[in-house]
Amino acid sequence: MDVDASIIAGAEMIIGMLSKAANSQGIQTLLEAEKEAAKVVQKARQYRVQKLKDARSEAAKEIEAYKAKKEEEFKRFESERPDAVWPPLSQQQLTREFAQHTSQTSTSQTSIDSTTKTQLSQLDDAVAKNKEKVIKKIVSRVLQSEPHLHPNLKKLEA
Repeated sequence: MDVDASIIAGAEMIIGMLSKAANSQGIQTLLEAEKEAAKVVQKARQYRVQKLKDARSEAAKEIEAYKAKKEEEFKRFESERPDAVWPPLSQQQLTREFAQHTSQTSTSQTSIDSTTKTQLSQLDDAVAKNKEKVIKKIVSRVLQSEPHLHPNLKKLEA
């Protein structure tokens, strides 16, 4: 029996070593796959960065072309209609525009002020009218309280 046990133990040891070798080889395979995946991800990042750079430069070119086109159109428009330029506003016209704007603002402010004064006077009237009633109610509630024990309080027997 000792011989069989030693053979079995030896076989188990050999199987364990083979298993470790297989596991080691599997780990190596996984590590290689991980390295390969990291390379693929790095290439994808570089590709994306390059595409962004290309897109930015292309957009800058398009912007410059559009700007040049619009400037050319404007120059052509100016040359066709030299009288199309608006004359600057005089000081009197500017003053009139400013006065109109400020008068609208002051009218709005006046309206808000009058509404506020009306509401405040209504509140003052309500306070004056109900002041005595409120004071009497508060005093009566304080003075006419009926003390009683809380229902959860248990009586102590002595």
